[in-house]
Amino acid sequence: MTAPGSRDGDPAGGRVERMDDPDFPVLTMSQAAALLGVQAAFLRSLDTAGVLQPHRSPGGHRRYSRHQLTLAARLRGLLDEGHTLASAEVILGLQDELADARADSERLQATVDRLRDRRTRE
Repeated sequence: MTAPGSRDGDPAGGRVERMDDPDFPVLTMSQAAALLGVQAAFLRSLDTAGVLQPHRSPGGHRRYSRHQLTLAARLRGLLDEGHTLASAEVILGLQDELADARADSERLQATVDRLRDRRTRE
């Protein structure tokens, strides 16, 4: 017999597996702040500025995902270096674009290498 709301006998209804999802909002504001070593006010200010908008529980409480914590930590680092919030947002956007471009370049280079290998074997 399975518990109500469960999937395939999982009494948590599949929620445990979702905790591995970096976008699953699992942490409360106080937990997120403690992990980042910041005050909850810092996270609230990012929400107010529209930079980091946490998920909301049915009761309206903020919930943060691992992905959001990573973003908040990156922002905190740039702010600690003296950047404004606006410039930190731009820097993070450019860093992400650069990482995507590098990944694309690596994929394309791997394709070129495979095609070269195939051509030399023919």
